[in-house]
Amino acid sequence: MKILLLGSNGQLGHDIVKMNALSHDPFMIQAWTRNQLDISTLDNIKTTLEKTSFDVLINCTSYHQTDQVEKNPHLAFIINAFAVKEMANVCREKKALFLHISTDYVFNDSKDNTPLEETACPAPLNIYGASKLMGESLSQAVHDTTIIFRVASLFGVAGASGKGGNFVETMIRIGREKGTIHVIADQIMSPTSTTSIANMILMALRKKIPAGIYHAVNTGSASWYEFAKNIIEKAQIKAVVHPIKAAEYPSIAVRPSYSALSNQKLARLIGQIPSWQEALDSYLIEKNGR
Repeated sequence: MKILLLGSNGQLGHDIVKMNALSHDPFMIQAWTRNQLDISTLDNIKTTLEKTSFDVLINCTSYHQTDQVEKNPHLAFIINAFAVKEMANVCREKKALFLHISTDYVFNDSKDNTPLEETACPAPLNIYGASKLMGESLSQAVHDTTIIFRVASLFGVAGASGKGGNFVETMIRIGREKGTIHVIADQIMSPTSTTSIANMILMALRKKIPAGIYHAVNTGSASWYEFAKNIIEKAQIKAVVHPIKAAEYPSIAVRPSYSALSNQKLARLIGQIPSWQEALDSYLIEKNGR
């Protein structure tokens, strides 16, 4: 099976390449960055992909700086929606599987504060979520053999491209520098390791799961405050974490107060998925061992 991976220099792309190389029976992966294909130029996508041989296209590209996206909606819909449609079209022509990475931000809030399942009705609150939801819809409309993995609140050793490091690294840095951190306590999500998602993707391909939408997150949920407290404690940093309300930390983009995802549909097909606490432990061990 030949895989073409787009966005290989991001947190998730980096870990897909790494975990595949560590597996007993690795896939053949072509790892592309923007140097090979700039998806913001739609005309390039079809002509470039048609020249390349692959059985699976994994799309980890995204315009994901949530607040920036609010100021650049045109670019967001090009990258997160119309480029995705072009990829799906080429996959249909090649009879290739298309595996596309989406987000929990396609949702508003869970009405009963229980993890959202794939059947929950999307209702994005910001342009990033709206553009990613359109990407989901367009790709499924043009190509039946599309798998969509919705992910959330990612942390990986490669850091978040364009964000100056992921949330874990930011908490560690601020904790060391200031000794006090104020973190939002009224937004609940699913903290998720990109190593875990990489393993989910590779296992899904090996088990040949059906096309459709899956929530690919670590098991469990937390507020950003709870997540930060765990990070500081596990990293053994002498810092105090204080809870604040989202209203005290204004941002350009509106974010849901509860967007934790249920991963049970995917777990039934590929096996047990680690908790976010286990994933954080593994992340810190790997980071400190580098």
